[in-house]
Amino acid sequence: MPKKFVAEFVVVENRALNATNFLIKVKAPTLLPEIKPGQFVNVEIHEATDIFLRRPFSVFEVDYEDNTLSMIVKILGKGSGKLTEIKVGSKLSLVYPLGKSFTYPDKDDKILLVGGGSGVAPMLFLAKESGLPISQVDLILGARTSQDHVNVEDYAKYASLHYASEDGSLGEKGFVTQHSVFTTNLKNYTKIYACGPDGMMRAVAKHAKDAEVYCEVSLENLMACGFGVCLCCIEPTKNGNQCVCTDGPVFNINELKW
Repeated sequence: MPKKFVAEFVVVENRALNATNFLIKVKAPTLLPEIKPGQFVNVEIHEATDIFLRRPFSVFEVDYEDNTLSMIVKILGKGSGKLTEIKVGSKLSLVYPLGKSFTYPDKDDKILLVGGGSGVAPMLFLAKESGLPISQVDLILGARTSQDHVNVEDYAKYASLHYASEDGSLGEKGFVTQHSVFTTNLKNYTKIYACGPDGMMRAVAKHAKDAEVYCEVSLENLMACGFGVCLCCIEPTKNGNQCVCTDGPVFNINELKW
């Protein structure tokens, strides 16, 4: 198991991306280890005596030259809401890097990335790190409305970007699995990757299985400790009950009882 670290990072940026999503960038006190798409960090919520558990966040970007990593924090509850109020210059305690990453695609692969909600961050990270030309990478981003989407146009140099919104206010109307890129012919792809709400990932997994396309998903089970002690994140799999924080969060869909 890769070595894990606990350290106090300094907040160097806290920027609102929209009403409920914030980009928080933190600087490490020592050289960052290699961090891969799909891995996450567990963050202690400072100055909140009634919030005891750390909160897990997918790594969005890593800059080894500046020794920083970034997270997209979506306000889902009291803990994440409190975190988005942190000031630049403050310190955050992180446990990192946690979990297993996505399998990198081969150079001849054509891949489809599907992200919804807070699952957008690891999909963008994977698009950037895949090393594939844009012609081999399609990325569908889903949200309820245009106001819930974050501006990711900078990632157009890594993937062909496609949008879906439930009300049709940005991109195609409907769920990500109803997007024309998804429904046209999944067999065009050699690998599919997804992260987002449970129902979304289950739908993606079902379609991938029907099309007989390799697929990995990053689960978002409740994770408190991050290293397999608290057993909050147990997921039933074909190999028995497994801890999402250590055996995942990335799983091949054929391992899951979906």
